[in-house]
Formats: sequence, structure tokens, C-alpha cells
Amino acid sequence: MAGIKAHPTLHLLSVCVLVVALISLSFGGAVGLMFLMLGCALPQYNQYWPLFVLFFYILSPIPYCIARRLVDDTDATSNACKELAIFLTTGIVVSAFGLPIVFARAELIYWGACALVLTGNTVIFATILGFFLVFGSNDDFSWQQW
Repeated sequence: MAGIKAHPTLHLLSVCVLVVALISLSFGGAVGLMFLMLGCALPQYNQYWPLFVLFFYILSPIPYCIARRLVDDTDATSNACKELAIFLTTGIVVSAFGLPIVFARAELIYWGACALVLTGNTVIFATILGFFLVFGSNDDFSWQQW
């Protein structure tokens, strides 16, 4: 087994797949932010209250990143730290979807702007989830190296 070497094109292929995934994720982030900006800056809406969801975009991966640093993944069982991180992340994501609805109910923004912000939320959080699925493993291309 020690004499078997991996073929160089296999490594090149995995690098190309990861580059395509990174480009797709960046495109998804750009589309999500475009929906958020359209919900704020279109002339018929012209209210920038929905930009407060940017805080939720920044805060959402933090609990899970901290839990991954603190927890040893060799355990097959679930542990309290990781479960708490997932619970906090879920609360942040639900708050990001609830804030535009509260703004629309309070008539701070229009319902059309709320729909655009909710669409942007869906795309951004799908992009964040995709990032952790693609780059979350502990291999050569892990996000923990960054």
C-alpha cells in the first residue's frame, strides 16, 4: 500500500472542482447581496432599514466556527457545545428572516422590499451553508487554514 501513489491529474481535478465551487459560492453571495440592495435602493422602496440583516450574515457562522475549534470531532456522539452552536445559529438565521417581516408589519418598509430581502436572505444563507459543506472538512482545502 505504501508504494501506491495518487495520480497527479486526480489532484488537479479536485482542485478544479474546488475552484468551480468557490466561484459558484461567490456568485451566489453576489446575487444575494444584489437582492438585498434592490430591496433597499429601488426608487419605489428607498428605505435602508433592511441593511440591518447584514449583521445576521456576519454573526451566523460564528457559533459554529467557535464550536468546531473547541470540539474534538473524533467523538461519534453528539456533544453539548456543538448542539448549542447549532441552536444559536438557527436563532440568528430565524431572526434574519423575521426582521424584514417585522419592518414590513410596522410599515417601515414595503412588502415588495420585504420579499426582495427575504429572497436575498435565502440565497445568502444557502451560500454560507454551501461554503461550510464544500470547505468544512479537515482536508487540504479546509477553511480552517484561512
